[in-house]
Amino acid sequence: MLAVEHLHKSFATAQGPLQVLRGVDLTLARGSSLALMGESGSGKSTLLHLLAGLDRADSGRILIDGEPLDSRGEAALARWRREGIGLVFQQYNLISSLDVAANLAFQARLAGRHDPVWVKHLAARLGLADLLQRYPEQLSGGQQQRVAIGRALASRPMLLLADEPTGSLDEASSDEVLALLLQLVDEAGSSLLMVTHSQRLAARLQRRCILQLGRVQG
Repeated sequence: MLAVEHLHKSFATAQGPLQVLRGVDLTLARGSSLALMGESGSGKSTLLHLLAGLDRADSGRILIDGEPLDSRGEAALARWRREGIGLVFQQYNLISSLDVAANLAFQARLAGRHDPVWVKHLAARLGLADLLQRYPEQLSGGQQQRVAIGRALASRPMLLLADEPTGSLDEASSDEVLALLLQLVDEAGSSLLMVTHSQRLAARLQRRCILQLGRVQG
């Protein structure tokens, strides 16, 4: 489903170009899961931004079902972000002016795929059924992260990108949230690429690889 081929990305600095990705190669089959590990500053978040179409690589290719993402125009990239992917971040990024029900439905409505039955199922599975009228500020960190997961999966995206999705939670909550995430990704029929620093959490996914010195190891 996803193929990354010899991807390079650098950023301009006062000292000159800073190379972050130096020929990244990886693949992700449809319906599978991959944990991406590496030290801080190794380029993990940069790679996720490129896969999400939020930035463009200097060279190399990103293929989605064999079709290059890099050559798409801005309108097509915006459609990819709306319909093709779901994003889960450590910071939750919920919309404070919307209640839980509206936050859950937000991405699916943008994608034109709002399915009330599926959203109701997500809310029940994530333990949010009794919290639908609450606002983000009225929720615990773990509850907010569950809303973020539900929102990202509500449109049944082809690819779920998760950047340290449990990084701000304690160990027990992290394990519980990841277990739910993996179950719901499977139900949604999505593929999962998750950035994590935790060997324990990475071991729960089907494959692991390490981003080191701008290249993927393993």
